[in-house]
Amino acid sequence: MDVSLTQDQKAFVRQAIESGRLHREEDAVREALVLWEERERTRAEILASVDAAEASLARGQGRAITQQSMRDLSQEAKQRGRARLDSERDLHR
Repeated sequence: MDVSLTQDQKAFVRQAIESGRLHREEDAVREALVLWEERERTRAEILASVDAAEASLARGQGRAITQQSMRDLSQEAKQRGRARLDSERDLHR
């Protein structure tokens, strides 16, 4: 496989090699592919989550969001957080 890089990309790779960050040009391509693969996996997971959420809503399992429901959710989160902090303090006593 032949890969053509822009002049800026070539300079970027050269700088990484000169600084010791990479040993060979192939290392730069390999690292780029690993990062791309990770990004695509994350993208697929997000899309799957969106699909699952949409299916859940279609089944009527959604939650109405109102100012009051957000206040209630915030209060629940605070209570859980305080309870967790209290239990952690008890463990350290």
